[in-house]
Amino acid sequence: MITTPAALSTAIADALADPETSPVTFEDRQHLAYGLPGIALLHIERAAAGLAPWSRARDWLAAATRQPVTSGPDSHPFYGAPALAHAVACAADHQPREYERALSKLDEQVVRDVRRRLSAAYRRLDAEQLPEFAEFDVIRGLSGYGSYLLRRQPAGPALRDVLDYCVRLTEPLIDRGETLPGWWVSTSPTGRPGARFSGGHANHGMSHGVGGLLALLALAARRGTLVKGQHDAMRTILAWLDRWQEPPGRRAWPYWVTRAELRADGLTPSAPRRPSWCYGTAGLARAQQLAALALDDPTRQVDAEETLAAALTDPAQLKATTDSGLCHGFAGLAHVASRVAGDAHPSTTAQLRAVIPPLLNAVCQPGTNPVSAVSVKGDPGLLDGAAGIALAVLASSAPAPPRTAWDACLLIA
Repeated sequence: MITTPAALSTAIADALADPETSPVTFEDRQHLAYGLPGIALLHIERAAAGLAPWSRARDWLAAATRQPVTSGPDSHPFYGAPALAHAVACAADHQPREYERALSKLDEQVVRDVRRRLSAAYRRLDAEQLPEFAEFDVIRGLSGYGSYLLRRQPAGPALRDVLDYCVRLTEPLIDRGETLPGWWVSTSPTGRPGARFSGGHANHGMSHGVGGLLALLALAARRGTLVKGQHDAMRTILAWLDRWQEPPGRRAWPYWVTRAELRADGLTPSAPRRPSWCYGTAGLARAQQLAALALDDPTRQVDAEETLAAALTDPAQLKATTDSGLCHGFAGLAHVASRVAGDAHPSTTAQLRAVIPPLLNAVCQPGTNPVSAVSVKGDPGLLDGAAGIALAVLASSAPAPPRTAWDACLLIA
């Protein structure tokens, strides 16, 4: 028996057909990464592609709204009303009459949240204090809100205000007499204090760091939404990443830079790290490719694409990849590679397409039963679990891009 990407995606979708039998915990119910909105995305994409009935998508969206949905300060792009809004927007693109009223209310809530968060961010900036991840990152912060507004209100004032804030975030800050990039946080990557991170750090991840910021600025520019200083802000981030790129033989970037490394102007030696979406070369290469396209810089574009291809064929980096998930596993690598290949320079397109089948084979495991290839009960969700794997292998094995914008929440498209 050969497990193809299509067979694996279908098997997972069938195993997750009924929300009433879902293993999602009550605590995770509203979470895009682990809960009902993320699983709904799988059924929405399959329905939009004509692979399944819309009834499954409706059932999962209905289940997601059966209990009160969290909004306001306790919500964020991956939890509560904004997370539900992302899933509903994907469905509404294909079923507008059914979801128009609900989506309009969710849009209003998202804009209110953005206004509240921007006010807090500018108070912090004016006080010349360092930010927290939750202020600006993709998962909990304004970059994540910006990805939603770019889809729903691309010419609206709320998105422009978010972009203005992103530009401001690239301006340097002075802390303890040292000049730091504006996205430098005072904590460890976990958001808590740590001895190694006593002076904080600059995070490079797509999920929590400057990678997501760069991707949002680039995607908005490519779609014609520009604010003053946007191109310069992208160049500032790119110059920082150029400074900290590891030796050419590694073709990688560190996950972060500590205060000690900044003072020494050099990185602490480390073993090769996995080249994932959330942290590492895959996400950063996509962000830099998008920025190069926005800035009309073909040299940087080709360099980003070649760097990704090198990372995804590097045995040392692939050995550090130990799971199949969307966030930091083989399915996610295949999906990022397919998105990069879709926009690639002609000189690198074939090279990028060639790395995808081996990554899919690592997920689909030829010769195994597709029902047992992925544990649906262990984690059914989007970011680390079965639904995300099903979406990623379906998208990266198809001849055309996804029918919905399900991966817009990752800021790779």
